[in-house]
Amino acid sequence: MPKIRVLIVDDAVVVRRILTDALSSDPNLEVFTAANGRIALAKIPQVNPDIVTLDIEMPEMDGLATLKEVRRTYPLLPVIMFSTLSERGAAITLDALSVGANDYVTKPSNVGSVTVALARIKSELIPRIKALCGGREAPPIPPAAAAAAPRAPSASRAAPGQIRVVAIGVSTGGPNALSAMLPQLPRDLPVPVVLVQHMPPIFTKLLADRLSSQCRIGVREGKPGMILARGEAILAPGGSHMIVKRNGESVGVETNMDPPENSCRPAVDVLFRSVVACYGGATLGVILTGMGSDGLHGCERIAEAGGRIIVQDEASSVVWGMPGYVARAGLAQKILPLSQIAGEIVRIVNGAGASAPRVPVTV
Repeated sequence: MPKIRVLIVDDAVVVRRILTDALSSDPNLEVFTAANGRIALAKIPQVNPDIVTLDIEMPEMDGLATLKEVRRTYPLLPVIMFSTLSERGAAITLDALSVGANDYVTKPSNVGSVTVALARIKSELIPRIKALCGGREAPPIPPAAAAAAPRAPSASRAAPGQIRVVAIGVSTGGPNALSAMLPQLPRDLPVPVVLVQHMPPIFTKLLADRLSSQCRIGVREGKPGMILARGEAILAPGGSHMIVKRNGESVGVETNMDPPENSCRPAVDVLFRSVVACYGGATLGVILTGMGSDGLHGCERIAEAGGRIIVQDEASSVVWGMPGYVARAGLAQKILPLSQIAGEIVRIVNGAGASAPRVPVTV
C-alpha cells in the first residue's frame, strides 16, 4: 500500500519538528511541511498530499483563510485543524468545522515536554489521519459482540410509543452532523435528549451554545443537578463523564472523573448505561458519525432492555466507525442517512415505527 502523504502547516518550528517526528514514526505515513498557509497552497500541487493538518493562528495567511482556499480548490482533500485548548481556539475550530474541516486535534499544552507531546500526537492524530484517508469502514466486530448479535428483547421491552428519552452518541464529524440534525427536531418534542460528543473542555460549552442558537429545542452543556426536560438536549461536558440518575419523579444529571472508556471521557457507553438504568426499554439510542467503537456496549444494553436504536449510514458519515460497529453487531432497527434521522426520531417517539426488526448487516 502507498504511504499516506501528510502536509503539516504550522508557523512554529518546534511544532513542525514534533509533528514530523511523531508522524514519521509510523511507517505508513510520509510527511511534508509548510510554514504558513500561502506556502502550503503552493506546495499542495507539488507534493499531492492525502491529508493536511492546519494550524489556526499563522502569519500572512491563517488557518481559517487557508482552509477556505483549500476547500475552493481541493474540495475533497481531508483537513485536520490543529488548535489550542482555549476559548479562542475552540471558537475558531468550530468555525473551521462549519466551513469544511474534517476534524481537529488540540495542541499539547506544554510543547516543551517533547516526550508527552509525541505520545499525545501519536495517540490522537495518527488514528484520525488513517480514518480520514480511506479508513471509513468499521473494523470487524469484536468476537464477544459478534457472538451476542442480534440481541433478543428482554421482558422489560417497552410497548410501542413508550419512548421516554433519546440518547445520542457522536464523534468525528459530529459538530456538523448535530448542526444538521438537531435543528430538525420540533420545539414540542415530548421527550428529553441527552448526548455525548467527543470533545475537550471549553469546546462543548461553545458547541452547546451554538447548537441552541440554531435549534428549536434548547441545548445546554450538562452540569450536576440539571433536570432532564422534554424538548431540551443536554450535552456531556468535555473532560467529564456524564450520567443520569433518577430522583423520585425526575431524572437529573451527574458528572464524574472516572477513568476514560474507549479512550474517551466523556464516553457514550457511560451515558447510555445510565440512561438504560433509568429508562429501560423506553430508550431510543442514536449513533452518528465517529471514529472507534464507543457506544457499541451501550447499545447492547439498550437492545437487551428492549429499546430502539438508529445509526447513521456509511455514505453520510465522515467516519463509519461508531455507527458501523453497532450496525454490524445487528443492533440497529434503522440505518439511515443523516438527513432522515431527525424525522425518524420524531416518528418513533410519537409511536410510529416502534416495532421495526433489527437490520442485518453483512460483516
